Amino acid sequence: MSNRWSNWSGIVTAEPRLIASPADAGELGDLVRTAPGPIRVVGAGHSFTPLVKSKGTILSLEKLEGLVSHDAEKHQARVRAGTRLGPLMHMLQGIGQGLPNMGDIDRQAIGGALGTATHGSGPTLGAYHTQLETVRIVDGLGKLRDFKRAGDQEMIHAIGVALGAFGVMTEVTLNNIPTYRLRRRKWVLPITEMLREFETMMAAHRSAEFYYIPFSGYAQFIASDLSDAAPTPRPPEADEAGLRTLRRLRAALARLPSLRGRLIRSAVAKFPAEDYVQDWLNVYASDRQTKFNEMEYHLPFEEGPKALAEIIELTEKHFPEVYFPMEVRTVAPDEFWLSPFYRRPTCSIAIHHDAANDPLPFMRAAEPIFRKYGGRPHWGKMHSLKAADLKKLYPRWDDAMAVRRDIDPQNRFLSSYMAGLFGIEPSPFDNER
Repeated sequence: MSNRWSNWSGIVTAEPRLIASPADAGELGDLVRTAPGPIRVVGAGHSFTPLVKSKGTILSLEKLEGLVSHDAEKHQARVRAGTRLGPLMHMLQGIGQGLPNMGDIDRQAIGGALGTATHGSGPTLGAYHTQLETVRIVDGLGKLRDFKRAGDQEMIHAIGVALGAFGVMTEVTLNNIPTYRLRRRKWVLPITEMLREFETMMAAHRSAEFYYIPFSGYAQFIASDLSDAAPTPRPPEADEAGLRTLRRLRAALARLPSLRGRLIRSAVAKFPAEDYVQDWLNVYASDRQTKFNEMEYHLPFEEGPKALAEIIELTEKHFPEVYFPMEVRTVAPDEFWLSPFYRRPTCSIAIHHDAANDPLPFMRAAEPIFRKYGGRPHWGKMHSLKAADLKKLYPRWDDAMAVRRDIDPQNRFLSSYMAGLFGIEPSPFDNER
């Protein structure tokens, strides 16, 4: 029987010759040297692009997990790359540390989150990779290599966002902050007001984001700020119930779009406001049960409202089957060579489609809008760009490719998809051709 692998949503599948879960860096190095190529690495499978797909070997980091050590004075923690974000939050809380920011899903492995530039929201807050102090990898020859910010900063910037093609991360040291509390508020406002006040509202809070509910005319705004107040109860999550309602309205009123719109607008306008204080680890993440596929583009901050307005118009004119909210966030600029946030303040816009439906027509129609406004795609979310497109978006592209050749001279980590992404001839080890 062949091995079978699927990502979380089910849109990417693979039947590699080998799926292996090395127990330590030594075993990982042996597999990189000897396993059938191409070799791809999986964390939690929460990417929607074929980053992991291979007919050779898929290496799972599930056994490379846990806290290795920590520095209480510097608020640093060394962790294994297969550690899931959910357990990591509790490990850090236990040693008096906190991640400065998070996305709204905690199922990913930290190695995968780093490698795909996963992020939260906040105009002064960077993505996970900006926390890197040290990185340990196994290179394409199976050798262990260590890099430190002090002395190896260029290498850290080159390999911090690496899509599993610049070696396999085994351990990283993260620069954290002392544990903290957040006051989290959520309220609804008209999307016209949100777009008009976009820059002011997104900059007014430590972390701010909003969701636009298609066909509603309303945005749900979420603001998080530091607080010294005592914890208060977090309200029960209503996101999944809301999605079920939106899905039922889509199905029941497919031929009555105006009625559907009125009902959605009425329901969203009545969403209760939220206001609570909790420790950081009890605030960021939500329980995402309904599976979806996603496209996210990272735009120059000032272009966000214009792009979103066009995406909304496209959706509501041509794609009535879409019911998932659109997510809008901000991210601070950084210096990592393949980071979508490289040297520019960013507005990130994510669109979603139920995993039970074909997402491609919607995504293909939306992508030209994102590209028109200078968007860089999220590496782990659906896009169609190849090397010629990407080279125009990343000033240090050629430098990054030179580092990649040094780390993986035999192209052991290059699947056909990765070769197309990087503009490199597939490796002779590539069994996908």
